[in-house]
Amino acid sequence: MAEFSAHTVKSFDEDIAQLRALITRMGGLCETQISDAVDALVNRNLEAAAVVVENDKRLDALEAEAEAQALRIIALRAPLAGDLREIVAALKIAGVMERIGDYAKNIAKRATVVAQSKPIAPAVIIPEMARAVVEIIRDTLDAFVDRDAEKAKAILSRDQQVDEYYNALFRSLLTFMMENPHYITPSSHLLFVAKNLERIGDHATSVAEMVYFTATGQRPGERPKNDFTSTIYAPQ
Repeated sequence: MAEFSAHTVKSFDEDIAQLRALITRMGGLCETQISDAVDALVNRNLEAAAVVVENDKRLDALEAEAEAQALRIIALRAPLAGDLREIVAALKIAGVMERIGDYAKNIAKRATVVAQSKPIAPAVIIPEMARAVVEIIRDTLDAFVDRDAEKAKAILSRDQQVDEYYNALFRSLLTFMMENPHYITPSSHLLFVAKNLERIGDHATSVAEMVYFTATGQRPGERPKNDFTSTIYAPQ
């Protein structure tokens, strides 16, 4: 890891540290947004859902700040090798975190429709999915800050758990809708919620791939996927 040693110019290290701090703040806000959105959905708390939607602006602002900081470092410091990989990765990660925030906002927006129906039993899986993706995001950002390639690589397989939750919820909601056709609208919204969480898992593990590349200069192998919903057949 010699290429990540301290720089001769102290302000260069400070610039990099500031960029890492911005990415970490984005990650922490994403974790909060996901948890709060799902809590608002499950507890039918429309005021809390509205707060999540409003707070998405904070992620947009942080992304713009991270992008400006990364471009400033590139313009003023002309980074090479590992430094350049980290800065480019930070640019990409900021974009991914902003997208994750959009998914959390979309989950919160669906709380209004879901709140108009009685509780739907299969929805109990959704908080478990949310906890899984939040843990992936948290551990991925820790790996980014620590430049821990092994930790980043270990995260890649954890997206399978999110896929398994998604498959289970997809099947359960299909069955539920066939047995309770008057619940099709709220159940469809819950399917979109589950898909948003599944996509968050995908994005979080793509960040882990970036972290691995940043630390090693190599691409990790293709990560396994367990999303089989495209092959699930619903009998008539």
